[in-house]
Amino acid sequence: MGPLNGIRVVEFTGIGPAPMAGMLLADLGASVIRLDRPAAADAMNAGAGGPHMSEGRTVLPADLKSDGGRALARDLVARADVLLEGFRPGVMERLGLGPDTCLGLNPRLVYARVTGWGQDGPLARAAGHDMNYISVNGALHAIGREGGPPVPPINLLGDFAGGTMFAVTGVLGALVERQSSGRGQVVDAAMVDGSALLMSMVHEDRARGSWNDERGTNYLDTGAPWYDVYECADGRHVSVGCIEPQFYAAFLEGTGLAGEDLPDQWDRSGWPRLRERFAEVLRTRTRDEWGEVFDGVDACVMPVLSLEEAPDHPHVRARGSLVRDGGRVIPGPAPRFDRTPGGVTRGRRQPDADETLREWGLDR
Repeated sequence: MGPLNGIRVVEFTGIGPAPMAGMLLADLGASVIRLDRPAAADAMNAGAGGPHMSEGRTVLPADLKSDGGRALARDLVARADVLLEGFRPGVMERLGLGPDTCLGLNPRLVYARVTGWGQDGPLARAAGHDMNYISVNGALHAIGREGGPPVPPINLLGDFAGGTMFAVTGVLGALVERQSSGRGQVVDAAMVDGSALLMSMVHEDRARGSWNDERGTNYLDTGAPWYDVYECADGRHVSVGCIEPQFYAAFLEGTGLAGEDLPDQWDRSGWPRLRERFAEVLRTRTRDEWGEVFDGVDACVMPVLSLEEAPDHPHVRARGSLVRDGGRVIPGPAPRFDRTPGGVTRGRRQPDADETLREWGLDR
């Protein structure tokens, strides 16, 4: 049933981080009702594909610009534990569904807002996307190779790590605090804040003098030759992350470099020489041949698998981290719970709206 069984969430449809937060809360067992535009909701209930990460939870049509749509939203809010929205600041207030109104209806409500820039500040109402949020807080500057431009990490860092995960953390924290206070509160999850916090270790290293502001020159950003990705004989790649001395020694042994007169691992002046030798040797075999060499060896060397290959890796398959279902790949639940395991909402039949409404004490 999941650890959030019994928790009710009303989700106002959006894109990116907010739907993923709704998905994760549903995976953890919460009863989630998504409010969407009537045409989109009706199409999805008829079997059409919905927005990203919107599967497996009840969707109701609601025109929030109409009296009826707002009345439905208020009825749900009055019965919910959590409200989740990802609009720009001011939108919910203009709809008559801002925090003051909703907490007035339901003082125990956790009102979670996930945006790029947050609810205040000079950019609060500006448009933006993942790479914009991680641009102004320095995170994007730090990602890339020496001498090259910053490389956007898809939209993992700003949208989902900095936005979704901190929104869910805020929701869970507020639910725990409510047990003692009996009161809900507003959670302001901003991607610019969350992704900045994820850079904590880098900022600590800069303060200690062990991290340069020039990307691609540090020990975790491909600056160090023993923490990088290398091409193999077949054009595919392996990841090498042998930071600790025992793992580094095992890497040298596996590549046949243990007997060579090489620079010390942490001698930065010798890094170009190490990189050259590592690249030469790793190009002598295919990716899968290196996988066999390092299978069972603690050298922190792994094959870089494609999205198509990854579900078939023995560990990924054993954990159910990725599963194949009807011709698609679906990520498994995370984290795992031993007594109250969650489930996966992706690929699941759309819940019956009438049944969900009855569980919430409502009907059509």
